[in-house]
Amino acid sequence: MHSLGLLPMEKLISIVDDDQAVREALQRMLRSYGFATAVFASAEEFLLGDQPHRTSCLILDVRMPGMTGIALHHHLVAEGCRIPTILVTACPTSGERERAIATGVISYLAKPFTDHLLLDTVRQALEHGWHAAN
Repeated sequence: MHSLGLLPMEKLISIVDDDQAVREALQRMLRSYGFATAVFASAEEFLLGDQPHRTSCLILDVRMPGMTGIALHHHLVAEGCRIPTILVTACPTSGERERAIATGVISYLAKPFTDHLLLDTVRQALEHGWHAAN
């Protein structure tokens, strides 16, 4: 296990991205640093069951078929479920970034990003201490 001062395995990181290769790469990288992860191909899949209430940090692709990452973030906030959220996108825009940050997203990262940047961002998200409301 690598040491970057990250939090232990009990913190669940959920990854929602419609691109299977991206999901798997993020999952492998985060697991190599000791994080428990769960992956989902869509926002709708993530919303099934109690997943939102088990998630300590959420990594969302901005553009997905069906419910987008931004729409999922807004849905969770409206439901009182304040999960520290990191948005990732291959097509960043400054206006979208500003709007996302204004709604409480922890970070808005442009793909491709380095492992180190994502790890630092996950650590910051977990340190915010927000969690899903019960």
